[in-house]
Amino acid sequence: MDRHQVRRLEVIETGRRRRWSVEAKRRIVEESLVEGVTASSVARRHGISPAHLFLWRKAHREGGLTGSWPAFAPVRIESEMAALECGPPAGRMEIVARNGRRVIVGADVDAAALVRVLEALERA
Repeated sequence: MDRHQVRRLEVIETGRRRRWSVEAKRRIVEESLVEGVTASSVARRHGISPAHLFLWRKAHREGGLTGSWPAFAPVRIESEMAALECGPPAGRMEIVARNGRRVIVGADVDAAALVRVLEALERA
């Protein structure tokens, strides 16, 4: 008969997706960088995987957790053929999402609106 008893049971939830603010990610990363603290313990405390924390740490090292967005112009979505034929007009930027969809923006785009559009394109 096994006399070992489980004294601590950790339930890891799956199927739920949380959104972390840039500030929260930065705070968790900085906590994990304190000397003598392990990344695994910080990840466990915040309910994320150590691998996820290491991705945030890499983004932090590369300046990806700044939380600032550049200002752009209104968004215009063109057909793929039109974008391939003429490219972005002068003074504008073409953004290609991972799924291949393209967005062309100019200098006066509302940054918050652009973020929402890019997030929607990534999900589509």
